[in-house]
Amino acid sequence: MNQTLLVIDAQQELIDGNQKESEVFNKVQLIRNINLLIEKARKSDVPVIFVRDLDVAEGKGKGFQVHDEINVPSDTQFFDKTATNSFHGTGLLNHLRTQEIEHIVIMGCKTQHCIDSAVRTATINGFDVTLVGDAHSTTDSDFLRAEQIIKHHNETLHGHYNVEHFSIVRNSGEDLFSPTHDSYRED
Repeated sequence: MNQTLLVIDAQQELIDGNQKESEVFNKVQLIRNINLLIEKARKSDVPVIFVRDLDVAEGKGKGFQVHDEINVPSDTQFFDKTATNSFHGTGLLNHLRTQEIEHIVIMGCKTQHCIDSAVRTATINGFDVTLVGDAHSTTDSDFLRAEQIIKHHNETLHGHYNVEHFSIVRNSGEDLFSPTHDSYRED
């Protein structure tokens, strides 16, 4: 099965925060788990893709780059986006189809925005998705704490489906590159 690891908006200024936004919830664990999954992907010959948001740090400088504590493989593919949805106007969907990807492991920031839209868009475009439940994060909203947002999305997106393809939530300690989607499918 062809698969990829998709890391969304794991950028310096988004993770660490700035004058207007606080750092993301549990950022040390987030970075640790992203690095763990990148290493697992490397050992399993699974390609790593990073999506960066051009709105972060106005699309330039150190703040725009992938967080400096994340171990970015030298052969990483990058897509830069202007919308919340990683698939909008980026060439990501075409790239995944060209590579005949069937399964996408997703992690990064921010849970209720870019992570949510990527998971849902991937399933409707013919991919099975594993959302790494302990490797996506966000900041508090006006109504909910970041931890509540993350838990809500882990529950909501586990089993989210579009008939043939769906998402499941698993944690970074599991063998995420051995997908379990088929065990949930009806015969």
